[in-house]
Amino acid sequence: MNQPLLTLEGVHTHIGAYHILHGVDLVVPRGQLTMLLGRNGAGKTTTLRTIMGLWHPSAGRVTFAGRDITRLETQKIAALDVAYVPENMGIFADLTVKENMLLAARSARTAAQIDRQRLQWIFSLFPAVERFWTHPAGKLSGGQKQMLAVARAIVEPRQLLIVDEPSKGLAPAIINNMIEAFAQLKASGVTILLVEQNINFAKRLGDTVAVMDNGAVVHAGSMQALAQDEALQQALLGLAL
Repeated sequence: MNQPLLTLEGVHTHIGAYHILHGVDLVVPRGQLTMLLGRNGAGKTTTLRTIMGLWHPSAGRVTFAGRDITRLETQKIAALDVAYVPENMGIFADLTVKENMLLAARSARTAAQIDRQRLQWIFSLFPAVERFWTHPAGKLSGGQKQMLAVARAIVEPRQLLIVDEPSKGLAPAIINNMIEAFAQLKASGVTILLVEQNINFAKRLGDTVAVMDNGAVVHAGSMQALAQDEALQQALLGLAL
């Protein structure tokens, strides 16, 4: 296994009076795509939000690229070239697609200053971003908004891309487009952590997998091994992949 880019060690997270994460141990190898699976309510989204500093752990440690980021604020974590696409996508509906992209391009003050070569690469991954460049983002379809959300997250080079359920509610054709885009991102060297409910998505993309239940990681290993073991799938997820 590759050297980890991100590790969580014994992470507990409380939200108010509720104890959500119960000692999460997670390893995200550098340059790979790690799937985070589990039933609804298992703690997957809370894990992502804890990594990003949106909620701080009550115990445990989060390490990124050898640096302890457990207590860092979200903007400082993002400045380490970590991008997060939440489940609700976080699109600014009243702004154009171009303006949404520009907000994420920290090194550019105008759209013309965005790295042109990188922008063309993003357009090749998500043609709808180019097609609706001057349109209000709120007018896009659900699939187009998801493409914009991921495109915005990678408008500048990132070490780690964290995405919460990118295929949720999308048509099969758009899911296939999203799978191809993530495959190209992984091939470019980006480390990716995905929460996903679409099992075909997970099987086609995942290198490693962690399965959560009741606020803890109950299984970790290769995605291929899990995909080939129906008994383990039933035990961990209550279904066969």
